[in-house]
Amino acid sequence: MHECGNYHDVPCSRRDMLSRCAAGFGSVALAGLLADRGFAGMLDGSLPSPHHPARARSVIFLYMDGGPSQVDTFDPKPRLSRLNGQPFPMAMARTQFNDNGAVLASPWKFKQHGHCGAWVSELFPHTATCVDELCIVRSMTSEFSEHTNANYFLHTGLGIAGRPSMGAWASYGLGSENSDLPGFVVLNGGLTPPGGLQCFGNGFLPATHQGTVIQPHGSGMANVAPIDGDHARMERRHELLRELDQRHASMREGDDAIESAIANHELAFRMQWSVPGLMDIEGESKATRQLYGLDAPFEPTRIFARECLLARRLVERGVRFVELTCPSVNGDRWDQHNDLRTGHTNNSLAVDQPIAGLLKDLRSRGLLDETLVIWGGEFGRTPFAQGTDGRDHNPFGFTMWMAGGGVRGGMTYGRTDEFGYRAIEHPMEVHDLHATMLHLLGIDHTKLTVRHGGRDMRLTDVHGHVVSDLLA
Repeated sequence: MHECGNYHDVPCSRRDMLSRCAAGFGSVALAGLLADRGFAGMLDGSLPSPHHPARARSVIFLYMDGGPSQVDTFDPKPRLSRLNGQPFPMAMARTQFNDNGAVLASPWKFKQHGHCGAWVSELFPHTATCVDELCIVRSMTSEFSEHTNANYFLHTGLGIAGRPSMGAWASYGLGSENSDLPGFVVLNGGLTPPGGLQCFGNGFLPATHQGTVIQPHGSGMANVAPIDGDHARMERRHELLRELDQRHASMREGDDAIESAIANHELAFRMQWSVPGLMDIEGESKATRQLYGLDAPFEPTRIFARECLLARRLVERGVRFVELTCPSVNGDRWDQHNDLRTGHTNNSLAVDQPIAGLLKDLRSRGLLDETLVIWGGEFGRTPFAQGTDGRDHNPFGFTMWMAGGGVRGGMTYGRTDEFGYRAIEHPMEVHDLHATMLHLLGIDHTKLTVRHGGRDMRLTDVHGHVVSDLLA
């Protein structure tokens, strides 16, 4: 009661507040629309606008699950051939299985390609035709030598579960340019990485930013089409559910979990119209299909080709972050603890032509300059053998590459020692990769923070710096 005694406070429901304040639902809808499409921040300031002009609009992460060998792909080491079979002359760190053998030369030959003269092994003949687009980083390092922890570290910046994925951060920081598709999509070729779906999780960010997993075949998702095919009936059901959701939310005001669940439900409804069109590639030309390898004789190539083609279609539609996982090659992922020749041959055969097709297709459509493509795994492999014909995990110096989206093409950055064991020139941490990626998206990684657990959290934690030498 007010001091004069003539007026009493009257409770104002959420619905009354929305109808009376700031032009009612119209302004709230406008604010939501602006935030969702990345044109403006949230009203509470939690979703910042880009901090500086962006060079990239979207990211495609070609995740090579298991850890490709740098000395067999993009970092040739002639000394391995000269000392093949001899004791390894450097001090060895403890490895995952600690079954360390002699120096192991690469079974594959390297050649220089393109105007830049970058060295690429014969494992990647198609990607080699695109080296003038690539920024090859030979000095990546990680803090973990075990798959699960290294996967969490690569995806979230921390070696344990529970933190948001870099795709979730990109979605959170910039929103989505397409209200009918998620901001973060994972195209699952068949191999979920060690660490599971938490590699693509939202952590302490709202659930709307978690990765949405789509299969590269069939309808893409379960229950994406109406069971009875009656869209009018489905619309009526949705209207009823929407009303029930709003009633429930009005009784739990300020509950982020409820709001996120409702937002995800609304998005799922809209995806019933958008996903079928995304998955329908019949309109793609024969030349495009051949470019990606959609008709290749090796089935894993066809699977990854479809992933790469769908990735292009997703960024065309404004999806912010797309991650591709590897298909099964009837053997192990890029994790050859034995039979290196067979394992790496099959894995490269699955991804090489589709990757080159993606880069060339993006370039021909004018999309590569605004799409950052990242290739790599959670760590590399040892230059000495595990047993006699495999390689163990090596986080001390390995290769990743980037293309498009504001990076300098046709360059090689950093260097490992003469055995390809440790980074000795311009070592680049995973935190630096994340900081550089966010910078190209227009985000200052030190300012994209969320208050959680009593401190301001960010993708790069308290680490990371933008590697300006990589920027065009």
